[in-house]
Amino acid sequence: MSDVTAVIQGVLNAAGVSFKGADSREVAGQTIYNIETENHMLIGLRGDTVHALDTLVKRIVEKQSGAADGDERAQFLVDVNGYRAKHIEDLKAKALIMAERARSFQYDVELTPMNAYERLIVHTSLTDAPNIKTESQGEGRGRRVVIRYVS
Repeated sequence: MSDVTAVIQGVLNAAGVSFKGADSREVAGQTIYNIETENHMLIGLRGDTVHALDTLVKRIVEKQSGAADGDERAQFLVDVNGYRAKHIEDLKAKALIMAERARSFQYDVELTPMNAYERLIVHTSLTDAPNIKTESQGEGRGRRVVIRYVS
């Protein structure tokens, strides 16, 4: 059992949350620790609870590894019942469709505002796309990815 899995199990046990298990896998180059549970409250509204759990587990793992603040960030995601992995795959599919639209019509496509992690997924999904360049525009909650057609 990895240190991360042990931390996840410890946090869930301390919170009194029942779960079937926690396993790890690679999705889009990212290690994801997926918690299998029948407790859907662990996902929360629009994934708020799973995001908070992810932050908590990362901070505990960073503290245990002795990393000073900002020195070394934990590079993994905590997921519940595949919620975040599905979201990543959906974002990648959306990015590819919008890139194809930009290429077909030869114009820029502006996506809806996203958080930094979602924008990163779109940028990395389209890194090798022919005739496509991505950039982020806007400020704060309104920051979005623009998919540009380049000839």
